[in-house]
Amino acid sequence: MTETGSENGSEGWKKFLRKHWNMVALFVVGAILASIGAILVFLWFVGDAQSTGMVPTSLGQWTMGHMVTFTLHLIFWEVLFIGIPVIIAAVVGWVWWKKLPEEERKEYHFFGKRSRTTSGGGGISLLFTIAFCIKVLIDGNWNVAFATWTFDYLVNSMLTVLLWMLIIFGIPTVLGIIWWINHEMKKMS
Repeated sequence: MTETGSENGSEGWKKFLRKHWNMVALFVVGAILASIGAILVFLWFVGDAQSTGMVPTSLGQWTMGHMVTFTLHLIFWEVLFIGIPVIIAAVVGWVWWKKLPEEERKEYHFFGKRSRTTSGGGGISLLFTIAFCIKVLIDGNWNVAFATWTFDYLVNSMLTVLLWMLIIFGIPTVLGIIWWINHEMKKMS
């Protein structure tokens, strides 16, 4: 009696929902409340940041310093008010899941075979953003309003950051490839 992955996954969800509908409903309500809470914290912080003078109300007057300060403070408040309760709820859910009998947990096949590959690539954009912030700081434009930046400055800064990244990652990559080719050539002879 063999089932395909999709039938098995579908049956696993059906069994799980029939048996534990109250916990599923609790976690769905929790996810909805966390999403609404995250939006409300964001709106509260935006209004508070403007009224306290942390950031200017006009976007043209924002500087890189304002943007970084705003982002870091926003992350702090979101983690404090939303992230910590969500982590606690996830731990409670994990403990609940582990308390289910192992035979029952093995019955649930929520997904078919999973691939080990991931999409990846998110780290490169973060690294590029950090390098761009460093470039703006080095240029002395950290506290200069974005409205005063020229398009040429923005494009040239991005190209400079791209060149930095190519040098920083390109040189070790080329050296690694050369070493690998030399190593392979020595094996062949």
